[in-house]
Amino acid sequence: MTRAPMADFNQRADASVEGVTRAPAMTPYVSGFVAIVGRPNVGKSTFLNQVLGQKISIVSDKPQTTRNKILGVKHLPTGQIIFFDTPGIHHPAEREKLRLNQRMVQTARSAVREVDLILLLIEPQRTSEDQLLFDILRNIKTPRILVVNKIDLVGKSKLIPLLDGLRDEKDDFSEMIPICAKTGENMDKLIDLTLSYLPEGMPYFPEDQVTDQPVRFLASEIVREKVIEKTHDEIPYVVSVQIEKFREDEIKALIHIEITIYVEKDSQKGILIGRKGGMLKEIGSAARLELEGLLATKVFLQLWVKVKKEWRKNDLFLNEMGY
Repeated sequence: MTRAPMADFNQRADASVEGVTRAPAMTPYVSGFVAIVGRPNVGKSTFLNQVLGQKISIVSDKPQTTRNKILGVKHLPTGQIIFFDTPGIHHPAEREKLRLNQRMVQTARSAVREVDLILLLIEPQRTSEDQLLFDILRNIKTPRILVVNKIDLVGKSKLIPLLDGLRDEKDDFSEMIPICAKTGENMDKLIDLTLSYLPEGMPYFPEDQVTDQPVRFLASEIVREKVIEKTHDEIPYVVSVQIEKFREDEIKALIHIEITIYVEKDSQKGILIGRKGGMLKEIGSAARLELEGLLATKVFLQLWVKVKKEWRKNDLFLNEMGY
């Protein structure tokens, strides 16, 4: 198998990696890249967090929560798996007029061409957007595994017929395995299976590193997650978050973070701030508590809300925000 061309990661591999737990000499050590793909809200971020045993990708029941390609590193005695959690791929529709959605879909499409293995997550009951993914992957030669997630939502008596109904699609995949990312059911089997598809090679990351995302990015994502959790209707989809200041005060053992939350309309700003600032305070309090757990120190968090009209259609703004 030819390794995907990733110059920045190859530079890491050229240097010696200290502190990596290696398998016995007789066991080949493998390392490689795996894309987690699927339609919106199929459980890709939950899957990645479950694999890593910690949260690096925000989770919600709202579609299109993941907007960037999130990298997570799974360290094992016999290998290192570098996972990409990708934005959900969906049918072109009215929302595709938004440049943000176009970029998200392009990010996911490009990720499947850069890896050693593809994990396609679907639910037991397929949708038309699952079919779109089947069609896309048929033209890609990368090995792929069909992962049927959320089996906890289907009784065993119904699961077997549903899996049998996927047999035709299975012909386009090397393997098919049912799992529950939420509970961890069958996840160990899937990890072992994934390792079997990776080439021999040195680890790309040191053992104490689980993502390439900077703390600033994780902080902004946590704030966005709390917005999604506590608001409804269109608000989760029109929110973008930007770190303005991230300053460590070693004397006070405190991290000072200032964040701007962007929306598209004044009415959305009012909803996000809430009566007497109540909603914004609630969001900030929840985000601060999680950030203090992540950073293992006290956090002083300030949130601001600004209107940026039609930012999801603005290429310049999308570039500035890192999409």
